[in-house]
Amino acid sequence: MEEDNQSSKKGRVCVTGGTGFLGSRLILKLLQSGYAVNTTVRPNPDGGRDVSYLTNLPGASERLQIFNADLDKPQSFVPAIQGCIGVFHVAHALDLEGKEEEETKTKRAINGVLTILQACIDSKTVKRFIYTSSASTVVYNGKNLDMVDEDSWTDVGLMRSMGASAGSYVISKTLTEKAAIEFAENHGLDLVTVIPSWIHGPFISSHFPDSVKICLALFFGDQEHYKYIWDTSLVHVDDVARAHIFLFEYPNAKGRYLCSALHVTIHELSKFVSARYPQYQLPINADSLKDVVSAKFSGFSSKKLLETGFKFQHGLEDMYDDAIRCCKEKGFF
Repeated sequence: MEEDNQSSKKGRVCVTGGTGFLGSRLILKLLQSGYAVNTTVRPNPDGGRDVSYLTNLPGASERLQIFNADLDKPQSFVPAIQGCIGVFHVAHALDLEGKEEEETKTKRAINGVLTILQACIDSKTVKRFIYTSSASTVVYNGKNLDMVDEDSWTDVGLMRSMGASAGSYVISKTLTEKAAIEFAENHGLDLVTVIPSWIHGPFISSHFPDSVKICLALFFGDQEHYKYIWDTSLVHVDDVARAHIFLFEYPNAKGRYLCSALHVTIHELSKFVSARYPQYQLPINADSLKDVVSAKFSGFSSKKLLETGFKFQHGLEDMYDDAIRCCKEKGFF
C-alpha cells in the first residue's frame, strides 16, 4: 500500500505521553522530520479524550497512530512499541500535591519504565531508547555548585529529609532514571537521557502547561510561582524536541545530556519583559519581590550536548514571543 510505503520512509517511533506539552511538540517535530509515530495517551474513564490537536497535525492522518496506555498498567504500552525503531519515553505520572506516598509513587514509576524497557528488548526492532528526565534529578545535590553537568545527581536522602510534598516527584524522577540506566546497561539496550531545564514557548494542547504558566508568572502577578523563576534556566520547547530527535539519530550519543539554552534571574526577566512588552501592565514591583523565599539554583551546562554539534535555535525573545502569541490564540491572555 502507498500509505505504508510513505509511513516507513524514516521508520516508526513511539512517543509516550503524547498529549503533554513536550510529547505533543515532539510528535509535531517527528512528523515534520518524516517519521511515522505511535503515541500513547491515558484512557479517559469519563469518555473520549480530545486528541484533535494531534490528529490535525500535518502528516498525522498518514503517519500517526494513537494508543491508549496507562503507567499503572505498563503492559498496555507493548502494542505501541511493537515495530518501532525507537522509543521516546516522555510520560511520567505527576502528583505535585503529594496525595500518594513517595514510596508507592516511585515503585510504580520504576516498574512502569522497566516494563517498557523490557518491551523494547522483546520487540527486536527498537534500536535506541530516549528517556526524558528532569532538571530535578540534578539540581538538588546539596553542593551549591555554580554550574552542574551530567555527573550531578539529586541527593535523594537530602530530599527525603526536607519532606516537601513536591519532593516525592523529585525522588521518583531521580530513582526512576537511575533504574532505567542500570537496566539498560545490564541488558545491552541503547539508552540516552535528555535532561531539560524549565521548558518555555508555544504549546499545541488545549490546556495551559504548568512550566509555561510559571515562566509567565510576571504577567499574571502569580507571586506563588516567583520562587521558580527567581534564579533559573530556560529552554525553548522546540529546542528540547529537536534535541531528542538529534540524539536519537546521532550515532555516538551515550548517557545523559543536559539541555538548557540560558540562565536568567527574575530581575533580569522583569527588565526584559517590561522593555519588550510595554503594552502589558506587569503587576510586579519591588514590594512583590521582597518576600519571595527562594534558593539559588545552579546553572546548567549544555557543553556535552553542544559538543555533538547540536545548536540551540531559540533565545529568550522567541520563548516569550511564541508563548504569548500562543496564549492569545487560545484565549489565556
